[in-house]
Amino acid sequence: MRRLVDLVFASAVLILASPLLLAIALMVVLSSPGPAFYPGWRAGRDGKQFRMWKFRTMVAGADKLGPPITGRSDPRITGIGRFLRRTKLDELPQFVNVLLGDMTLVGPRPEAPDIVALYTPSQRAVLTAKPGVTGRVQLDAGEESEAIPQGAPPDEYYVQHLMDRKLRSDLEYLRIRTPFSDLRILLETAGLVFRALVQR
Repeated sequence: MRRLVDLVFASAVLILASPLLLAIALMVVLSSPGPAFYPGWRAGRDGKQFRMWKFRTMVAGADKLGPPITGRSDPRITGIGRFLRRTKLDELPQFVNVLLGDMTLVGPRPEAPDIVALYTPSQRAVLTAKPGVTGRVQLDAGEESEAIPQGAPPDEYYVQHLMDRKLRSDLEYLRIRTPFSDLRILLETAGLVFRALVQR
Protein backbone atom coordinates (compact mmCIF):
# COMPACT_ATOMS: atom_id res chain seq x y z
CA MET A 1 0.00 0.00 0.00
CA ARG A 2 2.82 2.41 0.90
CA ARG A 3 4.47 1.80 -2.48
CA LEU A 4 1.21 2.52 -4.32
CA VAL A 5 0.76 5.80 -2.42
CA ASP A 6 4.39 6.72 -3.22
CA LEU A 7 3.88 6.12 -6.95
CA VAL A 8 0.59 8.03 -7.17
CA PHE A 9 1.74 10.98 -5.06
CA ALA A 10 5.18 11.33 -6.68
CA SER A 11 3.73 11.09 -10.19
CA ALA A 12 1.13 13.76 -9.39
CA VAL A 13 3.72 16.11 -7.91
CA LEU A 14 6.11 15.76 -10.86
CA ILE A 15 3.32 16.31 -13.40
CA LEU A 16 1.62 19.22 -11.64
CA ALA A 17 4.89 20.90 -10.68
CA SER A 18 6.60 20.40 -14.06
CA PRO A 19 6.43 24.13 -14.99
CA LEU A 20 7.97 25.01 -11.60
CA LEU A 21 10.64 22.36 -12.02
CA LEU A 22 11.57 23.75 -15.43
CA ALA A 23 11.66 27.32 -14.10
CA ILE A 24 13.91 26.35 -11.17
CA ALA A 25 16.23 24.38 -13.46
CA LEU A 26 16.62 27.42 -15.73
CA MET A 27 17.28 29.72 -12.76
CA VAL A 28 19.95 27.39 -11.40
CA VAL A 29 21.76 27.18 -14.75
CA LEU A 30 21.50 30.91 -15.46
CA SER A 31 22.65 31.94 -11.97
CA SER A 32 25.76 29.73 -11.89
CA PRO A 33 27.60 27.80 -14.63
CA GLY A 34 27.01 24.07 -14.37
CA PRO A 35 24.20 21.50 -14.44
CA ALA A 36 20.75 22.12 -13.00
CA PHE A 37 20.78 18.95 -10.89
CA TYR A 38 23.14 17.42 -8.37
CA PRO A 39 23.11 13.61 -7.92
CA GLY A 40 24.68 12.92 -4.52
CA TRP A 41 25.40 9.42 -3.24
CA ARG A 42 23.24 8.34 -0.32
CA ALA A 43 22.78 5.13 1.66
CA GLY A 44 19.28 3.71 1.38
CA ARG A 45 17.52 0.72 2.88
CA ASP A 46 20.00 -1.91 4.11
CA GLY A 47 22.82 0.50 3.27
CA LYS A 48 22.36 0.13 -0.50
CA GLN A 49 23.83 3.19 -2.20
CA PHE A 50 21.86 5.26 -4.70
CA ARG A 51 22.05 8.63 -6.40
CA MET A 52 19.73 11.14 -4.70
CA TRP A 53 18.67 13.95 -7.04
CA LYS A 54 18.43 17.57 -5.95
CA PHE A 55 18.56 20.92 -7.67
CA ARG A 56 22.14 22.16 -7.54
CA THR A 57 22.48 24.77 -4.79
CA MET A 58 26.26 25.17 -4.85
CA VAL A 59 28.85 26.10 -7.44
CA ALA A 60 29.78 23.34 -9.87
CA GLY A 61 32.48 21.09 -8.44
CA ALA A 62 31.73 22.18 -4.87
CA ASP A 63 32.51 18.69 -3.57
CA LYS A 64 36.15 19.26 -4.60
CA LEU A 65 36.31 22.72 -2.99
CA GLY A 66 35.33 21.86 0.58
CA PRO A 67 33.74 19.41 3.01
CA PRO A 68 30.55 17.48 2.17
CA ILE A 69 28.73 19.05 5.13
CA THR A 70 27.98 22.73 4.54
CA GLY A 71 28.34 25.23 7.35
CA ARG A 72 26.82 28.62 7.93
CA SER A 73 27.68 31.18 5.21
CA ASP A 74 29.43 28.55 3.08
CA PRO A 75 30.73 30.54 0.08
CA ARG A 76 30.05 27.59 -2.24
CA ILE A 77 26.27 28.06 -1.91
CA THR A 78 24.86 30.19 -4.73
CA GLY A 79 22.31 32.98 -4.31
CA ILE A 80 19.47 30.96 -5.80
CA GLY A 81 20.79 27.96 -3.86
CA ARG A 82 20.17 29.69 -0.51
CA PHE A 83 16.59 30.39 -1.51
CA LEU A 84 16.05 26.81 -2.69
CA ARG A 85 17.49 25.40 0.53
CA ARG A 86 15.43 27.65 2.77
CA THR A 87 12.20 26.82 0.96
CA LYS A 88 13.12 23.12 0.50
CA LEU A 89 12.39 23.45 -3.24
CA ASP A 90 15.81 21.94 -3.95
CA GLU A 91 14.34 18.63 -2.75
CA LEU A 92 11.66 18.40 -5.46
CA PRO A 93 13.71 16.17 -7.82
CA GLN A 94 13.74 13.51 -5.09
CA PHE A 95 10.24 12.55 -6.20
CA VAL A 96 12.07 10.89 -9.11
CA ASN A 97 13.90 8.79 -6.49
CA VAL A 98 10.49 7.87 -5.06
CA LEU A 99 9.35 6.63 -8.49
CA LEU A 100 12.56 4.63 -8.84
CA GLY A 101 11.94 2.98 -5.47
CA ASP A 102 15.07 4.35 -3.77
CA MET A 103 13.06 6.59 -1.43
CA THR A 104 9.61 6.93 0.07
CA LEU A 105 7.53 10.04 0.80
CA VAL A 106 8.11 10.04 4.57
CA GLY A 107 11.03 8.32 6.23
CA PRO A 108 14.39 8.69 7.95
CA ARG A 109 16.85 11.27 6.75
CA PRO A 110 19.07 9.95 3.90
CA GLU A 111 22.77 10.22 4.68
CA ALA A 112 26.00 10.02 2.68
CA PRO A 113 27.79 6.64 2.84
CA ASP A 114 30.78 8.19 4.65
CA ILE A 115 28.47 9.34 7.45
CA VAL A 116 26.63 6.02 7.61
CA ALA A 117 29.99 4.25 8.02
CA LEU A 118 30.26 5.98 11.42
CA TYR A 119 26.96 4.58 12.74
CA THR A 120 27.01 2.29 15.74
CA PRO A 121 25.26 -1.12 15.39
CA SER A 122 22.18 0.23 17.17
CA GLN A 123 22.09 3.34 14.96
CA ARG A 124 22.20 1.18 11.82
CA ALA A 125 18.64 0.09 12.67
CA VAL A 126 17.57 3.23 10.84
CA LEU A 127 18.63 1.53 7.60
CA THR A 128 15.81 -1.00 7.89
CA ALA A 129 13.50 1.57 6.24
CA LYS A 130 13.69 3.53 3.01
CA PRO A 131 14.83 7.14 3.47
CA GLY A 132 12.16 9.78 2.96
CA VAL A 133 11.80 12.97 0.95
CA THR A 134 10.63 14.46 4.22
CA GLY A 135 10.43 13.29 7.80
CA ARG A 136 10.32 14.25 11.45
CA VAL A 137 14.02 15.14 11.48
CA GLN A 138 13.78 17.36 8.40
CA LEU A 139 10.94 19.31 10.01
CA ASP A 140 12.54 19.63 13.44
CA ALA A 141 16.10 20.37 12.33
CA GLY A 142 15.34 23.18 9.87
CA GLU A 143 18.21 24.35 7.67
CA GLU A 144 21.09 22.21 8.87
CA SER A 145 23.89 24.61 7.95
CA GLU A 146 22.41 27.23 10.29
CA ALA A 147 22.90 24.89 13.25
CA ILE A 148 26.67 24.75 12.71
CA PRO A 149 28.49 27.64 14.43
CA GLN A 150 30.51 30.03 12.31
CA GLY A 151 34.09 28.82 12.05
CA ALA A 152 33.42 25.29 13.32
CA PRO A 153 34.60 22.42 11.07
CA PRO A 154 31.24 21.37 9.55
CA ASP A 155 31.98 17.63 9.29
CA GLU A 156 33.32 17.31 12.83
CA TYR A 157 30.56 19.42 14.36
CA TYR A 158 27.86 17.46 12.56
CA VAL A 159 29.17 14.07 13.70
CA GLN A 160 29.85 15.19 17.28
CA HIS A 161 26.77 17.31 17.96
CA LEU A 162 23.99 16.67 15.43
CA MET A 163 24.16 13.13 14.06
CA ASP A 164 23.22 11.18 17.20
CA ARG A 165 20.27 13.44 18.01
CA LYS A 166 18.91 13.07 14.47
CA LEU A 167 19.29 9.31 14.51
CA ARG A 168 17.51 9.03 17.84
CA SER A 169 14.64 11.07 16.39
CA ASP A 170 14.48 8.89 13.28
CA LEU A 171 14.52 5.68 15.30
CA GLU A 172 11.73 6.98 17.53
CA TYR A 173 9.74 7.92 14.42
CA LEU A 174 10.12 4.39 13.05
CA ARG A 175 8.99 2.93 16.38
CA ILE A 176 5.68 4.81 16.38
CA ARG A 177 5.19 5.20 12.62
CA THR A 178 1.62 4.99 11.28
CA PRO A 179 -0.06 6.12 8.04
CA PHE A 180 -1.63 8.97 10.02
CA SER A 181 1.71 10.15 11.41
CA ASP A 182 3.13 10.13 7.88
CA LEU A 183 0.16 12.16 6.62
CA ARG A 184 0.69 14.68 9.40
CA ILE A 185 4.37 15.04 8.45
CA LEU A 186 3.43 15.58 4.80
CA LEU A 187 0.95 18.30 5.76
CA GLU A 188 3.47 19.96 8.10
CA THR A 189 6.06 19.89 5.30
CA ALA A 190 3.64 21.57 2.90
CA GLY A 191 2.98 24.23 5.54
CA LEU A 192 6.71 24.77 6.10
CA VAL A 193 7.34 25.27 2.38
CA PHE A 194 4.38 27.63 2.07
CA ARG A 195 5.51 29.78 5.00
CA ALA A 196 9.06 29.94 3.64
CA LEU A 197 7.78 31.13 0.25
CA VAL A 198 5.47 33.74 1.81
CA GLN A 199 8.30 35.11 3.98
CA ARG A 200 10.53 35.59 0.93
